[in-house]
Amino acid sequence: MNSSKIPSSRILSWIALFAIAMGYLESAVVVYIRAIYYPEGFSFPLKLMSDTIMLTEFLREAATLIMLAGIGVVAGRSRIERFGLFIFAFGWWDIFYYIFLKLLIDWPESLLTWDILFLIPTTWVGPVIAPCINAFTMIVLGGLICRFQGKSKKAGLNGREWALLVLGSLVLLVAYMQDYTRYMLHEFSVRQLFFSLPGRDMLAYATKYTPVSFSWILFGIGQGLILFGVALYYFRLKKKKSWR
Repeated sequence: MNSSKIPSSRILSWIALFAIAMGYLESAVVVYIRAIYYPEGFSFPLKLMSDTIMLTEFLREAATLIMLAGIGVVAGRSRIERFGLFIFAFGWWDIFYYIFLKLLIDWPESLLTWDILFLIPTTWVGPVIAPCINAFTMIVLGGLICRFQGKSKKAGLNGREWALLVLGSLVLLVAYMQDYTRYMLHEFSVRQLFFSLPGRDMLAYATKYTPVSFSWILFGIGQGLILFGVALYYFRLKKKKSWR
């Protein structure tokens, strides 16, 4: 196999640097928003933003995913390699987003501080340490994929490993969304919450939300399933004596 088709350590370094720079841009936007809406410091419950700002935030998150996925599409030479580069970049971006927020505005106060993590398909919330753990796992898995792809183009994930990663990710989604979803479903339907743009009444109700609990049990199960899948992938390919 032509080694020039495999991302070198130099390419991975540049991808990491690009993702770190994206993390700074993301944190800079949050600094501006909080200076406007939370001059006294960010905390729950949230403040109601204008429709334009809410739409802008939603589209900004979608654009971020497209940019990170674009890294994999441009630099990867196979589907699994593109996936690996995507999650590798995502992990660096997410971790340095929080590092830069800490450096710029001394937030979060601790790794257990609650944060709004994502808005797609609905709001994710959780302690800061949780997405940081996931992001580090993504860096490790993405790096392993690229390393093994450098030895063989047959070094992809098998069905069992994919199943563990997908199932673990779904469990993590439930852990992140269940507290907010439980609160919102007191007033709105599943269709309104997940499959339609929020109206002013929904946004006004959402601003009254204050995190109550985070399911560390679900988080641990989801993270454990993913780590098991990563371990199976690593030890399976590490044992190979020859690459074809």
